[in-house]
Amino acid sequence: MRIILYFISIVLANFVTAAFAPLHLGVFIVPMGTLLIGATFILRDLVQNKYGRTKTYIVIGTALMLSAVSPYLHGDTLLIVLASAISFAISETTDTEIYSRLKLPMSWRIFYSGLVGGLLDSTIFVIIGLSPLGANFLSWEAVPAAIIGQVLMKTLIQGIGALVLNYISKFSNENALN
Repeated sequence: MRIILYFISIVLANFVTAAFAPLHLGVFIVPMGTLLIGATFILRDLVQNKYGRTKTYIVIGTALMLSAVSPYLHGDTLLIVLASAISFAISETTDTEIYSRLKLPMSWRIFYSGLVGGLLDSTIFVIIGLSPLGANFLSWEAVPAAIIGQVLMKTLIQGIGALVLNYISKFSNENALN
């Protein structure tokens, strides 16, 4: 079920990004799919927690194909598809490796690995896909606001997810002791 939810969140994030205009929160620009992309890092960590790092890389490979195909099916340019695939591959791999190496409670591993993964995902996608270097949807002046807006939103989602998982873990442990 974790794997299916992970795949659904990726496809849904791409669909929502293509279907809805980005949010403008002050100076920050946040594609609507960013709300779901923060959740994909949490779901990927949960997949890894259950199946291990090796099997997680197989899941990431399949998810990479979904991440590349779904924007294309929504009419995005090949440059956006390429930017999505590159940012996905780098951010998911980094998240996996950080999550694997941290010797902290699961909620903190999820938060820290997702923080770095989200930063890489946002930076790479905006620069390769949206900036004048890429599809030229954003001016260079708007690039920092787009990156920071996405990072803040992903961090918020991951923080909430880590808190919820921490609460569930503590609640489960307390019930196990009773």
